[in-house]
Amino acid sequence: MSAILGRKLGMTSIYTEDGQFVPCTVIEAGPCPVVQVKTKENDGYAAVQIGFSPIEERKVKRPLSGHFAKNSVAPVRHLKEFRQLVDQVTNGDILTVEAFQVGDRIKVSASSKGKGFQGVVRRHHFGGVGMATHGQSDRPRAPGSIGSSSYPSRVFKGMKMAGRMGGTRTTVRNLTVMMIVPDENLIIVKGSVPGAHNAVVEIVKM
Repeated sequence: MSAILGRKLGMTSIYTEDGQFVPCTVIEAGPCPVVQVKTKENDGYAAVQIGFSPIEERKVKRPLSGHFAKNSVAPVRHLKEFRQLVDQVTNGDILTVEAFQVGDRIKVSASSKGKGFQGVVRRHHFGGVGMATHGQSDRPRAPGSIGSSSYPSRVFKGMKMAGRMGGTRTTVRNLTVMMIVPDENLIIVKGSVPGAHNAVVEIVKM
């Protein structure tokens, strides 16, 4: 198994050898230093902590500064633990895009784009009631009636209503690696991945 942190740069498109047009996402992945290898004996569980995006020493708070110094690793902005890397790496190793190959199947996780407070038409794809009888007549984008009258006299949990949309952890699986550019630490993935431009993403080989 391979895993790495990266930054979503944007989307592009490429043509395959048989002439197919494929929309792709460009991700700057790594280099990611191995900051700490956790073990069941010392930490209660086994995992590997890796970092991404170097940061100046003066911008690091003292607890993290000591953590980096203890493990002899240069400070980084983002830290993430992966259990998939256990028994594969040691402290100080550098993970790069060369751990992946063209054709690999991966899953990409990130925080999805935050949309703010949205109504039911955008959030749940309601069609709008127009002038039909769904509890109201003059608000086409309103949800309409949401509950019964005397029984059960409440709204059930999970009812599709207006609310905050996006900004949640999202994972897209079974994406295909279309191209690797080791010199620029780029990995080009078929299709779209969650997150806005410059969002930090987690890439795990399936």
